[in-house]
Amino acid sequence: MNGPKTALITGSYGGLGVAFAAEHAKRGGTLILSDLNGDRLKEQQKELEARYGVKVITIPADLTKPEETESLFSEAQTLGLSVDYLILNAGFCGQGTLADRPMEKDMAMITVNVAANTRLLKLFLPDMIERGAGKIMLISSISAKISGPRQAVYFASKAFLTSLGNAVWRELKDTGVTLTTVMPGILATDFAEKGQLEDTLLFSNRADPAKAAAKAYEAMLRGKMNVSPCVQLPLRLTLPLAPFLPKALVTELVFLLQKKGTSGVSFS
Repeated sequence: MNGPKTALITGSYGGLGVAFAAEHAKRGGTLILSDLNGDRLKEQQKELEARYGVKVITIPADLTKPEETESLFSEAQTLGLSVDYLILNAGFCGQGTLADRPMEKDMAMITVNVAANTRLLKLFLPDMIERGAGKIMLISSISAKISGPRQAVYFASKAFLTSLGNAVWRELKDTGVTLTTVMPGILATDFAEKGQLEDTLLFSNRADPAKAAAKAYEAMLRGKMNVSPCVQLPLRLTLPLAPFLPKALVTELVFLLQKKGTSGVSFS
């Protein structure tokens, strides 16, 4: 696969999405950007075209709506461009107990994090397999490795994505297509603010999303199965031990790390 490539990025104007777009653009590749707000996409388009001199196309889509997920695929097809790299970055979180959180918010989270990403994989994979070429990046989270009280649905959705991504990675063997599942650590994006997690110990020591994006992008190019960029030292040390610890202890720790008003306490 030589020469500039076309990358489609969902969730493109979020912190990590912005970093992925810049990472691809600086290599001279064409971009198809998708997110909710068409005006914000146009601003991102102008910035990338001015800075990197690359072609940028925008397709607004609300991935909580299955028909718009389908439309994203069909509109990308009508462009006449082969999607060489598919970066599935769209997703969101939100704090609160399962019983207290609004039904519509958690159902929307499942729709975007689980259903929309699965749908897009099923839509784009056949063409990539037929061409015998393509690279996919599926954005999960380090949270996929444990259960997450106060973010039960989010942690569970990322566990689903990691399991799905790893299974499909094997299914794609010898097809010329690869799928890399990315499980980053806690990043300095607007993700925490949108999920009302900024005042928690879990999000008190956040890493640079540009560094995470660069490492994830390189792993995608190499066709790695999994990559966990920018995972904070305490998490690197403790997460491998999680399967051997009592589940009640692990979930209690995660519960405490997400307690409001603890952001002034560092665990770095």
